[in-house]
Amino acid sequence: MAEKSLSLDELVRKLMGDEHADLLRETLAWFVGELMEAEVAGQIGAGLHERSPERTTHRNGYRERTWQTRAGEIGLAIPRLRSGSYFPSFLEPRSRSEKALVAVIQEAYVNGVSTRKVDRLVTQLGLAGISKSAVSRLCAGLDEQVRLFRERPLEGAYPYLWLDAKVERVREPGGVRHKALVVAYGVHETGRREVIGIDVGEAETEAFWREFLRSLRVRGLSGVQLCVSDAHEGLKGAIAKVLGCPWQRCTVHFLRDMLGHCSKAQQPLVATAVRQIFAAESGAEARERLAGVAATLEQTAPKVARLLLDAEDELLAFMAFPKEHWTKLRSTNPLERVNREIGRRSDVVGIYPNDAALVRLAGSLLIEQNDEWLVGRRYLSEESLQAVLARAADADRVVEVSALPAA
Repeated sequence: MAEKSLSLDELVRKLMGDEHADLLRETLAWFVGELMEAEVAGQIGAGLHERSPERTTHRNGYRERTWQTRAGEIGLAIPRLRSGSYFPSFLEPRSRSEKALVAVIQEAYVNGVSTRKVDRLVTQLGLAGISKSAVSRLCAGLDEQVRLFRERPLEGAYPYLWLDAKVERVREPGGVRHKALVVAYGVHETGRREVIGIDVGEAETEAFWREFLRSLRVRGLSGVQLCVSDAHEGLKGAIAKVLGCPWQRCTVHFLRDMLGHCSKAQQPLVATAVRQIFAAESGAEARERLAGVAATLEQTAPKVARLLLDAEDELLAFMAFPKEHWTKLRSTNPLERVNREIGRRSDVVGIYPNDAALVRLAGSLLIEQNDEWLVGRRYLSEESLQAVLARAADADRVVEVSALPAA
């Protein structure tokens, strides 16, 4: 590119004396250079090296960029500013190829390709390499989509709610910490599943869960008749205080815990006996089976028998709802596929650079999953859910009437 200190007349004299000069290309390069300097001067309120009370900031060097034109490739030196930014008016903010590159990088990131590998990926696509910091900046374009998804209003009732947490590693000043990625899934009154909440906490404390559930209530969560989760004490307390609804302990997690309290030789017998409880045709039959299994295990596995009796109400809470819902309410298994996908991508990333990166990746994946659920088949029939909501409304009316003072 021609020196910026040359006037147009000096540039022409210089080019005419050079037998290898490309007059059109060099003239265009000089012109756009002068144009950029004029635009920057107008933007910051002062020319190059000019003292002016209207100046808003100062120049901070130049950044190089090539520009493909009909006159050939031109090297641009785009002025940089100490605060704010400048982009030449004669260039598009992003060419079509650059937009495609951003899309590729974002898609790769969401699908678990770490930022360390993206440079090699774009090189294989025939594009120039890109730094890790540039990848992170481009991926930040996903943040707005995730924010809108996380903060969207929740309309209508959600009779069933699942809460789950995954431990992920996040880098912080001083080292790497294990943090809890928590996700809330609900079944809407129309019968479709939705991802209704996602957050990252320092740990699964009751205080954190309370704050998370309250944020869902503020966004419009209502009508919850049953909450399904594992047996985390802090979560149980938060559900009781914020939602005030029955709690269903995940039967799969419970069985897994029970097998850890008996010998390897006893595990097949215990697993078969416990599974028979949940295969009962009614709540009364299930309670009879539970009592019988506990009595049988009293001699061989007394701790399992005691834990089984103590957890009776929370294990069989799902049986108070329509029978066609039972297999989907007694555990968090319907969410395992989504959890595995999050885990697969986390395995590639390894250690997240910060909380925002974890929310960005998990949130982008959950947006895709939510879209699939919304256009797919209903998880539960709308008619059966309306019956659940109607029964709950009737129960509330009875409570209100009983609370009235006697005449």
